[in-house]
Amino acid sequence: MNIKEVKGAGLTSEAVRIKLAHELKKLGIKNNQVIDLVSAMPRHLFIDSALMNRAYENVSLPIGHKQTISQPYIVAKMTELIHEMTSMNNVLEIGTGSGYQTSILSMLFKRVTTIERIKSLHDKSKERLTKLGFKNISFKLGDGHLGHKNDAPYDAIIVTAAASSIPSSLIDQLSPSGRVVLPLKMDDGQRLIKLKNTKSGLIKKIIEEVVFVPMLDGIQSDE
Repeated sequence: MNIKEVKGAGLTSEAVRIKLAHELKKLGIKNNQVIDLVSAMPRHLFIDSALMNRAYENVSLPIGHKQTISQPYIVAKMTELIHEMTSMNNVLEIGTGSGYQTSILSMLFKRVTTIERIKSLHDKSKERLTKLGFKNISFKLGDGHLGHKNDAPYDAIIVTAAASSIPSSLIDQLSPSGRVVLPLKMDDGQRLIKLKNTKSGLIKKIIEEVVFVPMLDGIQSDE
């Protein structure tokens, strides 16, 4: 599947795509494949119609249930951090949300497993991405702290909510050379962290300050 096959992709003007691509480069994104995908993905399809005029601004936007769709820069940054040409088979996403980040992962990895704890968001994103033509995504309703053992091991895991600590279950589900990107709560705020699995253990790298909604336990089934 390529970006032109995404239903509704043609509604994004070339000028808007070029502007966003330039902004991503200016902010330090270097992976051209990631830049092309994020700038071309029709972000307006993942938000409420009332906010469509802001769809291509580099800002996070509300999607209901006290959740947000991440700004394009953060989506690009997290995607770039887990992008490794040698192992792009299996990825786990914690926090499906609107499905925007999921759609980018789907274009890069052979298989995507995505977990959402809020049932209405899970249902909506599954319906949306299925209608848009994405076929390599497995949608799970569950607690992201637990991951999803059935599809493990994962080449990469991406967490789109701020964790109080690194969930051990997710580390256990990594492949021998797998990597994790997640926002982590610290005393003075949040930091984007990258973990790389190696023969001698995990290598941890602090990337930058971020602001994400908190990673919560359990499943929220009510509206």
